[in-house]
Amino acid sequence: MPRADTPGTEAAPVARLRWWTELPLILLVYACYSAGRLLVRGDVTDAVGHGLAILRVEKVLRLNAEHPLNRLFTREPWLGVPADFWYASLHYLVTPLVLVWLFRSRAVRYRAARTWLMTSTFIGLIGFTLLPTCPPRLLDPAHGFVDTMAHYSAWGWWGGEASAPRGLGGMTNQYAAMPSLHVGWALWCGVMLWRFGGTRVTRIAGVVYPLVTTVVVMGTANHYLLDAVAGAVVMGAGFLLAPHLLRVADRARPAVTARLATALAPFTVAARRPGGSDSPVVSGGCETSAGERFPRQRDERPRPGAGPDASPADTGDGAPAPAH
Repeated sequence: MPRADTPGTEAAPVARLRWWTELPLILLVYACYSAGRLLVRGDVTDAVGHGLAILRVEKVLRLNAEHPLNRLFTREPWLGVPADFWYASLHYLVTPLVLVWLFRSRAVRYRAARTWLMTSTFIGLIGFTLLPTCPPRLLDPAHGFVDTMAHYSAWGWWGGEASAPRGLGGMTNQYAAMPSLHVGWALWCGVMLWRFGGTRVTRIAGVVYPLVTTVVVMGTANHYLLDAVAGAVVMGAGFLLAPHLLRVADRARPAVTARLATALAPFTVAARRPGGSDSPVVSGGCETSAGERFPRQRDERPRPGAGPDASPADTGDGAPAPAH
């Protein structure tokens, strides 16, 4: 039974990827993601209502990992401060580093892995748009959560508003808690490290990194447990959709390439002509048209009746007549 390709397992694409095309693409996707989070802020009342609804669902399911972790991180600075650094930094460092590592060392797998990550990110953006959610740290203190980012803000570069640098908190969407892409991206990195790292250390890192990230996002009161679960679900959906998107892109590439070639043809032809003129090119006098010969060009065809050792006659333009 043939095995269907899944992201990160199929053969290398026909076209070789170049960093100068990949980098703008990744930056564009991340810019769209950041702008989408910023522009789609949602109503504060709705966001708080969604956050409280998540707490009620977790209570019905007898889930309450956030409160004990948050109390522990608030009580123990040796846990809370590193957790804040983890939350504020690694999300933006580890994911790009894993992408670069895949591009340089696992090029066969890179395109599918990148598509998986981007697809899941856009699904998460849809979640932020449809379900703006207030994180636990922004709920009324009566609900029992402490914002550790604000509590330990003197230890790091962040202020009291999310993980943004001081003074830039207003430029972030603090109600983009559902799903948790901190957990989703960490899970993607873990899968890549486990699947393609090739060593025991990378496999251990592939397990530890997403698990610790999940604990950190809850202990710092930035996400609910169900946010973390939703982040994993989003990555699963992206995993399933990515192969289909790759096939669509492969089918569309020839048509897009042909359209671009047609659109750029006038500029390409003009660039190949001296001074952009419409006159035909004769390669600087080094080529001739069919049947044309240079002066004194020798005719290599033997004369009629000449033997196999006969020398070719000089019959080119301006050549002296053979002596008799």
